Amino acid sequence: MDIIIVGFGTVGQGVAEALSRKAPSIQSAFKEKMRVVGVFDSKSYDLSPKGLDPREVAARKAKLGKVGPDLEGRRLIEVLQDVKYDVMVEVTPTNIKDAEPGFGNMMAALSAGKDVVTANKGPLALRFRQLSKAAEKSGARLRFEASVGGATPVINMSRELLMGERILSIRGIENGTCNFILNRMRDEGLPFDQALREAQEMGYAERDPTYDIDGIDSAAKAAILANAIFRRDVTFDDVRRTGIRGVSLEAVELAAEEKKVIRLIAEVSESRLEVSPRLVPTGHPLAIGGTLNIFQLMTDLAGDITVAGRGAGKMETASAILSDLVALMKEDCASRRRNGSGNRI
Repeated sequence: MDIIIVGFGTVGQGVAEALSRKAPSIQSAFKEKMRVVGVFDSKSYDLSPKGLDPREVAARKAKLGKVGPDLEGRRLIEVLQDVKYDVMVEVTPTNIKDAEPGFGNMMAALSAGKDVVTANKGPLALRFRQLSKAAEKSGARLRFEASVGGATPVINMSRELLMGERILSIRGIENGTCNFILNRMRDEGLPFDQALREAQEMGYAERDPTYDIDGIDSAAKAAILANAIFRRDVTFDDVRRTGIRGVSLEAVELAAEEKKVIRLIAEVSESRLEVSPRLVPTGHPLAIGGTLNIFQLMTDLAGDITVAGRGAGKMETASAILSDLVALMKEDCASRRRNGSGNRI
């Protein structure tokens, strides 16, 4: 399997590291290599049909600030015409305004019949239907476990492991930064602004925390879940959204007196699509603290199913991307066995 990585920031470098670490076990299991044949950042690229050493590319990026020769005004789509690859790993930064450049990158790959694995929420939250139709038309596959929940496997669990279930609704905490802030307000009696500063100092929140505390990140993920699991045709703009910026210490203390906590909860179903602060009884699964993500799925046969894990981070996100890559390789191997051919069908 020949892979190109588009976007070589924290997540892209995490993917490169994960592929390097797991290469021997993958080759042993599937009798096939996962080779990185191309790496692109915003200004430069590096290509090799025989395969690159991801660790060398990461070292070059750290030393020089770029992965290779400058693009010199060429667009990625132009360069891709000269590259032979099977899967694009698209991990450019999320853009919730117009979904670019991720959407254009993904459409170029899918339209050419190339599989796409992504952690990029923007294109999925804004133009999910177009991406799905492009994949269906060309026969390519689009996988995006890493876009919601990081290493918490809510999408693939819902679509693959729970295929016999009817999922009635999903409620969850999708943003670890907000969870950390609300938890510190309750446990330490910190006002919102002080808890936010602490989150920024510890690296949980960005210098501009708008995406987190205003619920933008959670709303994008909720839209993705609505489309992927409930087969709705919605975008980020369809999500009713209230962030935690207005949650006061007094409100947190009043909730504590009632043995409850305030959590930023996303609720997704066939009829609901909302992100908002809610009161949760102490001891309830959704009262979880720290920076973890958690999802509670209400199903018709199995009842409530809860899954929790790390929702962000370099290697956590890379783990989810790697799981999608391995799933694609597994499908390819099964297809070859069915068709009695060593060539990909």
